[in-house]
Amino acid sequence: MNEKRTDINELGEFALIDTLTKKFTSYHNETIKGVGDDAAVISISEKEALLISTDTLIEGIHFDLQYTPLKHLGYKAVTVNLSDIYAMNGNPQQITVSIAISNRFSVEAIEEIYEGIKKACDWYEIDLIGGDTSSSTSGLILTITAIGRVEKNRIAFRSTAKENDLLVVSGDLGAAYLGLQLLEREKQIFNENPDLQPDLDGYDYLLERQLKPEARKDIIAQLYAFDIIPTSMIDISDGLASEIMHLCQSSQLGCNVYEDKIPLDPKTCTTALDFNISPVTAAMNGGEDYELLFSVRQSDYEKLITIKELQVIGHFTAKDNGIYLIDKQNQIFPIKAQGWKHF
Repeated sequence: MNEKRTDINELGEFALIDTLTKKFTSYHNETIKGVGDDAAVISISEKEALLISTDTLIEGIHFDLQYTPLKHLGYKAVTVNLSDIYAMNGNPQQITVSIAISNRFSVEAIEEIYEGIKKACDWYEIDLIGGDTSSSTSGLILTITAIGRVEKNRIAFRSTAKENDLLVVSGDLGAAYLGLQLLEREKQIFNENPDLQPDLDGYDYLLERQLKPEARKDIIAQLYAFDIIPTSMIDISDGLASEIMHLCQSSQLGCNVYEDKIPLDPKTCTTALDFNISPVTAAMNGGEDYELLFSVRQSDYEKLITIKELQVIGHFTAKDNGIYLIDKQNQIFPIKAQGWKHF
């Protein structure tokens, strides 16, 4: 009897997670939210919940040490995990770090990674409280668990947006993807001719967005200060299109997004054109921006527009209306997720 064999890449990351976890049930009332959001949510008191999120970065999959400084890698490993806690409208407080290393890494090299981790801990005021070390036969693997807190009445799930809510994004998009394209181009040139020096002058912003991204602690603080509670939220790790679809699918809604409202840095635009890439395509499908994508009630609009670095890019509609990008000529295109795929 031949059993059916399904390739992992047929499902993709989120369908695989659903397949592996759908038979599990929660045995404890304290578990408010398990699998399916940016972080797990666990009740710790009548008014407060604990947030827990874990991410793994693997050499050759998530980073290339040919152009990624070890200190930057340590810093980035922390910030991308903290971003998940902020995406629940919470505040991170602790991390654990587990690292698997091969014998090609010296103690000094590992210390450099931890210098980056410490720099992130100091900037975000996070405590390193534990972890694990192990050997690896396939390069460097970093796994970080972030732990935070949030008031229960301020939690922002992916599944709680409402029809007519405004869709908002922080910062600008696509820069990290263009930074990666620059690094990959220079790597290829160097491999073909090691005598040539990298030509990266004038691209500092794009390179920093790729190599040393920041989690948007400042946006969460400002939302709190203006008493704006997002009706849903996610961080942009896999591209704007992918994250829009996650919010729509989780909240059972449609969405209209307007191309001319998508925030783009001028350097992103010029560099994208140099690579024959549409800047909007870089924003929609590039990934690794670690900006916050969230929804708010229309009644919060007046408060929202007083916060710098926030842009309303669309609104939610009824599920049957679909998920669309409306371009500058008012043409309508269905949004499809074409960004980072984990398998």
